[in-house]
Amino acid sequence: MKVILKQDVHNLGKKNDLVNVNDGYARNFLIPKGMAMEASSMAVNEMKMRQNAEKSRKENELANAKKIQGKINDISLTFISKAGENGKLFGSITSKDISEKLEREHKISIDKRKINLPEAIKALGTHEIEIKLHQGVSSTLKVIVVNGE
Repeated sequence: MKVILKQDVHNLGKKNDLVNVNDGYARNFLIPKGMAMEASSMAVNEMKMRQNAEKSRKENELANAKKIQGKINDISLTFISKAGENGKLFGSITSKDISEKLEREHKISIDKRKINLPEAIKALGTHEIEIKLHQGVSSTLKVIVVNGE
């Protein structure tokens, strides 16, 4: 019997896969537990439409990520912060600060979790920060921290 999986099933397949299983396994386990549905022609067409929609959505996300990548590579953000004599900041600059400044100054909305900042910036100088925009697409942002006494 052919069924369409509604969720990932170990040793069988991933969500939205069309798989061939024994009749008893489908009728007694997969379908009653809501893990699969019978692969009628209407259900198969609906599955193909969902896959096409998902594919086009991912292509749009990738295109947007590449467009933003070009913009971010040309940008440098300058933060003015108070620092001690040895160049150590009294506060710190976090990924949230970087995200908010990108939004405010350049109208680029980046989630703070996509900014790869292992720990907050706590020193004066120029720092290069990696931003993961999409799977396989990342950009480097230059952050300049100057003393503003």
